[in-house]
Amino acid sequence: MRTTARRTGAAVAGGLAFALALTACSGSDLGGGGGDGDDGGGDAACEDYADYGTFEGDEVTILSSIREQEADQMEDTFVDFEECTGIDVVHNGIGEFETQVVVQAEGGNAPNLAIIPQPGLLARLVTDGYIVEPSEQTVTNAQEGWTEEWLNYGTVDGTFYAAPLMASVKSFVWYSPTAFAENGYEVPTTWDELIALSDQIVADHGADGVVKPWCAGIESGGATGWPATDFIEDMVLREAGPEVYDQWVTHEIPFNDPQIYAATERAGSILRNEDYVNGGIGDSRSIATTSFNDGGLPILDGNCFMYRMASFYEAQWPEGTDVSPEGDAFAFYLPGDDADSKPLLTAGEFVGAFDDNEATQAVQAFMSSGEWANLRVTIGGVTSANNAVDPANASSDVLRLAIELLQDPDAVTRFDGSDLMPSAVGAGSFWTGMTEWIDGADTQTVLDQIEASWPAS
Repeated sequence: MRTTARRTGAAVAGGLAFALALTACSGSDLGGGGGDGDDGGGDAACEDYADYGTFEGDEVTILSSIREQEADQMEDTFVDFEECTGIDVVHNGIGEFETQVVVQAEGGNAPNLAIIPQPGLLARLVTDGYIVEPSEQTVTNAQEGWTEEWLNYGTVDGTFYAAPLMASVKSFVWYSPTAFAENGYEVPTTWDELIALSDQIVADHGADGVVKPWCAGIESGGATGWPATDFIEDMVLREAGPEVYDQWVTHEIPFNDPQIYAATERAGSILRNEDYVNGGIGDSRSIATTSFNDGGLPILDGNCFMYRMASFYEAQWPEGTDVSPEGDAFAFYLPGDDADSKPLLTAGEFVGAFDDNEATQAVQAFMSSGEWANLRVTIGGVTSANNAVDPANASSDVLRLAIELLQDPDAVTRFDGSDLMPSAVGAGSFWTGMTEWIDGADTQTVLDQIEASWPAS
């Protein structure tokens, strides 16, 4: 596989060998895919890939927003697949994905496959006639591995188009167990306890000037603002509940509904509170110019104590960081209003095809299989809600917890609202509006502007 990202080298290769060994022992035959490698290099057991066919050097291109280490890790899932099928999988991870995938499709230069993180964007590409239906093999794999709720995210107007790939838990708060222990702090289990802890940190460290309860960052290139939309969505689930959340996402109630205003103000009680943010970086407005990748790092310097960010943030901690329940960094569930109320905000990615070439369908089917999901999770750094995934394969305690939460049939889960909304809002005015809000814009004015941007039905 060729990719724009840099290879990770021997460490990932060793992880791949271990992953393939685990996959070989799983006995699963979802979609006929998966690796049965021996020593992790080259000599794949190609009978495990027979259902995907063989090709004479066909190339399949994948466009995504996945870059750097995560792109390297994804690349290694295709090593044996490429050897056995003859397909050259070429991945291009870009920072302006949401814009460029539309530009390329409209220009007649679409990739074969795209890893699409927003169901709203998927719906746009389907409506505009760019995404084609997947093969029966992909549909079968998806139905065997994912719940109906997840399948619905890849469905447009009653037709299934894109199988889920990865999934993440967004309702997490990262912290330093070591710092908490040194200061006598306990992990909060309710919203009131979370605010009380924040106030206690201010009382204990406010005189230091730099040390704050929270750090934050929402800069993300062309997608700047999305971490703030996540924060708002978590607050809507806690302030108004899942039913109102659903009505808001589908525009059954307006974006500027009073309940959404109250949820935004709750988010502002942290993000726009100068006593609470932005530890080690600046005032609250610095959040808009701080990369989400770097936003939590002041925790390691003792300049802040908490950072609300999804499970995938584990990959951002510097090499050598002890990420464990007693270590330098770990995560706890962002509390609900009471200890028994645990709404969970999730997100995921969906693999859509721009053509029905046999090689394209083979790669799409492999990526929809339980074998691919287990292999990717074992390599490390990601989670999945695919029911074929064994949580024991997760590369850390945080990711194992995330998988267990994702697979909990009793959990009250909701998908990232901005990803479900029309892309003009979810990947447009909501992102920019929250960036303006962080920069000091009036809450009601921002919500009104986003409401006015909602496309006419």
